[in-house]
Amino acid sequence: MTEEKDDKKYTTISIPTPLAEKIKKRIQGTGFNSLSSYVTYVLREVISGTEEEPEEAFSKEDEEKIKNRLRALGYLD
Repeated sequence: MTEEKDDKKYTTISIPTPLAEKIKKRIQGTGFNSLSSYVTYVLREVISGTEEEPEEAFSKEDEEKIKNRLRALGYLD
């Protein structure tokens, strides 16, 4: 199997239904055409942000941004 084909593999991740509904409302009128595309985008942003400076701890500003993102997605109260 080639590396290109490996990139097209997907898996299913379960999230709470109320969170999924919030996300569906949030992506209305945006360029995101599905819940999966939005969640993939957010997770890539979070992961890429953590990979850019792996040896440094989060600044307070970065930590607040991440908390706000997670709060907006329903992961934090």
